[in-house]
Amino acid sequence: MTMANTAFNRYGEIGIVAAIVGLLIIMIIPLPPMILSLLIIMNIGLGLVILLVAMYIGRPLEFSVFPSLLLVMTLFDLSLHISATRLILTQANAGQVIRGFGEVMTGGSPGVGLLLFIIITIVQFLVITKGSERISEVTARFTLDAMPGKQMSIDADLSAGLISNEDAKARRADINAEASFYGAMDGASKFVKGNVVAGFIIIVINIVGGILVGFFQGQMGWQEVLRTYTLLTIGEGLVIIIPSLLVSVAAAIIITRAASGSNLGADSIMQLLERPRALKIAALTMFLFAVVGLFTTLPVFPFLLMAGLLGAATQLSKRQETAKAEAKVQTRKQKEEPVDMVAPFLLVPPVELELGYGLLGMVDTERKGNLLSRIKMVRQNLAVELGIVVPPIRVKDNIKLGSNTYSIRVKGVECTHHELYPGHFLVMNPSGPLTNLPGIKTVEPTFGLSAIWINESFRERAEVQGNTVVDASTVLITNLMEILRRHAFEILGRQEVQVLVDHLRPTYPAVIDELIPNLLTLGEVQLVLQNLLRERIPIKDMVTILETLANNARISKDAEILTENVRAALGPSICQQFQSDRNVLSVVTVDPGLERLISESAHVTPQGVTYGLEPPLLQKMFGQIQRLMEKLIPGTRHPVLLCSPQVRMHVKRLTERTLPQLVVLSFNEVPQQFKVQSLGMVEMPVPA
Repeated sequence: MTMANTAFNRYGEIGIVAAIVGLLIIMIIPLPPMILSLLIIMNIGLGLVILLVAMYIGRPLEFSVFPSLLLVMTLFDLSLHISATRLILTQANAGQVIRGFGEVMTGGSPGVGLLLFIIITIVQFLVITKGSERISEVTARFTLDAMPGKQMSIDADLSAGLISNEDAKARRADINAEASFYGAMDGASKFVKGNVVAGFIIIVINIVGGILVGFFQGQMGWQEVLRTYTLLTIGEGLVIIIPSLLVSVAAAIIITRAASGSNLGADSIMQLLERPRALKIAALTMFLFAVVGLFTTLPVFPFLLMAGLLGAATQLSKRQETAKAEAKVQTRKQKEEPVDMVAPFLLVPPVELELGYGLLGMVDTERKGNLLSRIKMVRQNLAVELGIVVPPIRVKDNIKLGSNTYSIRVKGVECTHHELYPGHFLVMNPSGPLTNLPGIKTVEPTFGLSAIWINESFRERAEVQGNTVVDASTVLITNLMEILRRHAFEILGRQEVQVLVDHLRPTYPAVIDELIPNLLTLGEVQLVLQNLLRERIPIKDMVTILETLANNARISKDAEILTENVRAALGPSICQQFQSDRNVLSVVTVDPGLERLISESAHVTPQGVTYGLEPPLLQKMFGQIQRLMEKLIPGTRHPVLLCSPQVRMHVKRLTERTLPQLVVLSFNEVPQQFKVQSLGMVEMPVPA
């Protein structure tokens, strides 16, 4: 396949260069009539091929070379005109093809041929070329105007998890290619128009010039001069305008072609047969014309024949409609779950999305709902981002919810519920207040920003003002993804860990056989992974995690200690996740005295770790941290709290309820290539 493509590219490049040079030679050097006849037949064949290719493509970009090919064909037509004109005026003989076309299509009458040529030229110029030129202008303008909106739609789908990075790149490339294609078609259509005008002028010049040349040479009489030169000129015009007409029709088809998965013929038949009522009315109309023909001079048989064909098409359309309805019913029956099965409802789903009645259209594919496909992409994105396999998310309706309310549950516990307005758009402005936008005021569910639900008619105004505008489905998906990130450690059960281990076993059997179950049980490995996910540390690098556990499990089986060991091994990736600049970590440190106080107050009990710190002291410490972080967040991307390895876990446990978003790292997690930039210190609170 690759060798064939390489050969096509090499020979195709040589061929197109040779063709362009050949066209220039045709214009300059006189050709024998036989060679000219072969080139004219080649021109007709190429025009027919281009027309058929235009009919069989599924979308315009499949024939992206067409604008350039159109220019080459225009140059080919003009070259043939020049060469044929030279032969007609110098030899009164332009080859058998031109003479044969002239005699066959005119019936030996130059007047009929001239009228036929004028009619074809008018149809091509005023109907096909003029119409396709206008459509090219409008399509190119609208394609360019729609580019920013399409780019924003791709960015929104990418951020919401509907598409991957590769899909986004491919879509952006398609948008750029589409804009270039229609822009090129807009320019190329002008060449087609000019080709028609030039062809008509050349024919007029040939007739007048041929008559004058024949008269002054004195070798033929007036009647023979008029008949010979008119017949040859009309023949030339017809044989060259036919491929030009085919290419013009191909251009019109490509420009007016909407993107679909089928060719023009398949789409036309399928869509015409989708409306049996229209076919039935047309058949009855033809039959009425046949009845009228019984009492008038109208022919009866043609109308009856057409009525019969339309009647047969009506029956075929009805059968197709019935088959579609039966297939739809059968599909619904296959999707229905048995009503007497109770066992599945005994299990609490890991993740559940409940929708109010007004939001059910978001999951109905027949109503263009795409929520289920977007949820699938969310699961894939979380697998890439965090390294976990999120179990299938159960989506169901709940009549107890408000019509436009949704609820997200993790292991049966509601994590969030909010209202959505399908058909509306949520407008947010992280950098300032929203102004001059009528709508329903609300709070964005994921980030807590002030927002407004607006009608679609105000969407363009909101985007022009620089606001972020998303649809209802994107709001829900963004909220769902954040909830899954926040509760990933709860979702990761033993079965999910077993899936990760089984996926790794064929490639790294040695580390797994050494670790599980000889050193740690599956549950103990699960606890370490949950501790990492609790602080949003990805577990994608399972090999490093399992090897670190195998290296340290003989020393201690305590999950907290093993977690700190794993975090130290994952230090480079952790710091890269929270770096404020390339290999720069902006941190707030902790007073050594405060670290010592926290370490001494920690008491390990069978129920867990408890701390003997007084509440006022904790409140002052939390206040210091919060003030420092709020002060530093505008200047850095991810300010973190950096402390010694001995107290990192204790600091995180103390602050995770009050400051859940606080990132706490230890010195052991910072690799040598990272530069630590201290922006402040949490000092020992002064007793009241």
